Amino acid sequence: MRGQRVLMDSDLAELYGVTIKRLNQQVRRNLSRFPADFLIQLTADEARASRSQNATLKKGRGYNVKYLPLAFTEHGAIMAAMVLNSPRAVQMSVYVVRAFVKLREVLASNSTLARRLETLERSVAALDANTRKQFDQVYEAILGLMGTGPRKS
Repeated sequence: MRGQRVLMDSDLAELYGVTIKRLNQQVRRNLSRFPADFLIQLTADEARASRSQNATLKKGRGYNVKYLPLAFTEHGAIMAAMVLNSPRAVQMSVYVVRAFVKLREVLASNSTLARRLETLERSVAALDANTRKQFDQVYEAILGLMGTGPRKS
């Protein structure tokens, strides 16, 4: 939708275990939490096009003429979980927070390890050529395992 990957309000409501009406109501009550890069209000033409892509539209998936459907970007879907109180939405919020904490821990441990390796490399600079070559091989292997790619010479 408009060049972005999105989840339609009907799909997100189903995922979070709430009605479309409840989801959209909470979004409208918390609009300041949904900037343009989180949420897309579909135009009438976009709504018709999105409906025509679903040849077998499930009952209850039709849109009220009063409100055009909403499309949520990845960030918008996470924010929607934050403003809803359904058990599933709360579960998703906790999952996202834990994922970001784990990511930060992994990044921090990799950068600490990289600094220690650089210090070790400098300290063995005076080694003989054969030992130096072996150290370089071990160093390259560790960097490969860390996913940082080969060392810059």
